[in-house]
Amino acid sequence: MSTIHPVILCGGSGTRLWPRSRKAMPKPFLPLVGDRTLFEATLDRCADPAQFAPPTVVTGAAHLDHVLAQGSGNADLQVIVEPMAQNTAAAIALAACRLPADAVMLVCPSDHHIADAPAFCAAAKAAASLAQDGWMVSFGITPTAPETGFGYIKRGADLPGGFRVDRFVEKPNLETAIGFLADGGFSWNGGIFAFGVGAFMAELEKTRPDIAAAVREAVEKGHSEGAAFYPDAAAFGSFKGDSVDYAVMEKTERAAMVPVSMGWSDIGNWHALRDALPADEAGNRVSGTVDLVDCREVLVQTDGPRVSVIGLEGVAVIVDNGEVLVTTMAGAQLVGKLPGAANQ
Repeated sequence: MSTIHPVILCGGSGTRLWPRSRKAMPKPFLPLVGDRTLFEATLDRCADPAQFAPPTVVTGAAHLDHVLAQGSGNADLQVIVEPMAQNTAAAIALAACRLPADAVMLVCPSDHHIADAPAFCAAAKAAASLAQDGWMVSFGITPTAPETGFGYIKRGADLPGGFRVDRFVEKPNLETAIGFLADGGFSWNGGIFAFGVGAFMAELEKTRPDIAAAVREAVEKGHSEGAAFYPDAAAFGSFKGDSVDYAVMEKTERAAMVPVSMGWSDIGNWHALRDALPADEAGNRVSGTVDLVDCREVLVQTDGPRVSVIGLEGVAVIVDNGEVLVTTMAGAQLVGKLPGAANQ
């Protein structure tokens, strides 16, 4: 098998992790789990030259400096700077138009945590093999809880190293999610994909010919400045963006999935980050100067002032750069709605 071309999607502001994640320094570029940032850890997982080609990063101008600084150890890193956000189908198409037509892309978000890198690499190999045969391949993350915040993939007929996709399912309610977990045939859709470059563009030309044509034009009229490539802004802004899930995966007749259990988390809110961190015997996770008395399952992080917490369970207390957040884990999904999160 030829080497796999990692395509790393690097956007968003991570407002649900405010005040730690902010527009100027969003969550991909923060060391939230361990000493490496989530973006650096994503690069690290794809660093073996025996399996992976140099990565291609698709990002916006606001994140370019962070990408170049944290990706500086990758001499052949290719960076594509989107003129504006047009969702994931267009971002992936930009990378496809800059790669050889016979290459296999492994599309990875830049802000996820994966505890088991060898399992990730094994799944990437299986997914790439299917992609070489023309399948549009999703990673199907083995669910560990009845999560209502993720989409699901229903497993279909067997394929070599994976399965056909029977159907994609939108984020379910709790009762439905419990049923999915009991069924055993459902996986989380983690937003990690493998595509043959030519096959992906052929599918996009069928399902969203406007995106395919405009992205091709944007790349043809684009230009390079140092390590960065800039697509033409007028062409790239000429269509309505869409996610790769809606634009391709839910419409193609060649959808496949590779199941994988790899300690995955999207680190989508403070609850998810708490669960991804090592805990003490009471389930607490702390960093900085923190005193706890009679607490369970709390997350406390402070960048300076001492934080003392007594008798609480299932809360997060975050002190960062002069801002303080206190939330229950049930309320963690709403942090992005705070005025401070939206404006910073």
